[in-house]
Amino acid sequence: MFQENQELSEKTPAVKIQAWWRGTLVRRALLHAALRAWIIQCWWRMILPKIMEKRRQALLDTFQQEQWAVVRLQSWIRMWRIYRRYHQVLKAVRVIQSYWRCHACASRGVIKGHYRVTASQMHLDLEILLGSQPCIVSECIPLPVKE
Repeated sequence: MFQENQELSEKTPAVKIQAWWRGTLVRRALLHAALRAWIIQCWWRMILPKIMEKRRQALLDTFQQEQWAVVRLQSWIRMWRIYRRYHQVLKAVRVIQSYWRCHACASRGVIKGHYRVTASQMHLDLEILLGSQPCIVSECIPLPVKE
């Protein structure tokens, strides 16, 4: 028994050295792991603002495209409404012009007529209306015939 106790007491410094060495290795491994984690965290802190800036720029680009699409659509709708209104006004102008021309024609006079062409003459029948007095003209005009 005594001998076993003596062997254990002799081994105790060796066990202590081994434990110290194992602890040193574990602490070194933990230190390396902590340093690597710190390096990764520093890298991530450097990269994160760039990623966020890219996302922000992408959102701004999308927003700007949507805004331009809305503006373009509003422009087309305004153009279509103005085009439609222009054609309504143009149609009204044409109606007013036709009534005015008809009125001006009736107040100035109207010439109505018929003609008939034969081999040697042209028969012309005209009726001229000037206000309340019609004038009727009938003529036979000889045509020059080459022989």
